[in-house]
Amino acid sequence: MGNLLKVLTREIENYPHFFLDFENAQPTDGEREVWNQVNAVLQDSESILSDLQAYKGAGQEIRDAIQNPNDIQLQEKAWNAVCPLVVRLKRFYEFSLRLEKALQSLLESLTCPPYTPTQHLEREQALAKEFAEILHFTLRFDELKMRNPAIQNDFSYYRRTISRNRINNMHLDIENDVNNEMANRMSLFYAEATPMLKTLSNATTSFVSDNKTLPIENTTDCLSTMASVCKVMLETPEYRSRFTSEDTLMFCMRVMVGVIILYDHVHPVGAFCKTSKIDMKGCIKVLKEQPPDSVEGLLNALRFTTKHLNDESTSKQIRAMLQ
Repeated sequence: MGNLLKVLTREIENYPHFFLDFENAQPTDGEREVWNQVNAVLQDSESILSDLQAYKGAGQEIRDAIQNPNDIQLQEKAWNAVCPLVVRLKRFYEFSLRLEKALQSLLESLTCPPYTPTQHLEREQALAKEFAEILHFTLRFDELKMRNPAIQNDFSYYRRTISRNRINNMHLDIENDVNNEMANRMSLFYAEATPMLKTLSNATTSFVSDNKTLPIENTTDCLSTMASVCKVMLETPEYRSRFTSEDTLMFCMRVMVGVIILYDHVHPVGAFCKTSKIDMKGCIKVLKEQPPDSVEGLLNALRFTTKHLNDESTSKQIRAMLQ
């Protein structure tokens, strides 16, 4: 039971055999029910990412339609190009709602008494791995979304066209799929620079406020413990050598950054102050030791999607490291 604590307190000369096994953890009988629920959601994550990666947008058709407002054929061409894209955007948005529920189920399992967050992570490796997979997906989704301005352009065009038709008392078939209320919610979602991260952040904050009898520390300690374990695994050759794939290294870095951002949004004073349970200097140092191309997106996530980085309580040294 003390193995994870040894990782956290850096007693690595004992070569503890425990680390978060992101590659092979399997659910125990006690984890299986929640694991199955979350796994059903995660099974769709790769197809969501592939779909987003392949998203090209209808930029040319929209430009042609706007430049030739009286050409009915071009208007129809733009509309026919945008509609299937909006159905795809709706699928992404609905997946975020499923992810939100999955995260809250995991938080419930990983923070409940009588165990400490450290004991939970050690006992429930398969659930910790699913939590990590949600964070990994989230950062990958948001990186792809940030690099694709077509998403917001397409959706804005869709909404303008719907509004114009509503004024003319026209009802379009797609409104059965994406009605006005759904369009409003999707609009708020895609207006965020990092919509999936915002979803997880809101889900974690809601979890804390809905579970008033559970000390907030149970949730924030779960996040800070996960960040610490990832950092130690990344900076310790004995642990890194146990990863069988280079992808696990990237996975571990994404998870570390994801839990830091969540912690920063949920903890009252955030991840960057002196009293933070996350060694921010150590975490940033680990990232900066990697090839710049592979971590620039993660460093940008810390720069631009955390809540407390620019607070007065953040040390100048940490700010300088993220400049």
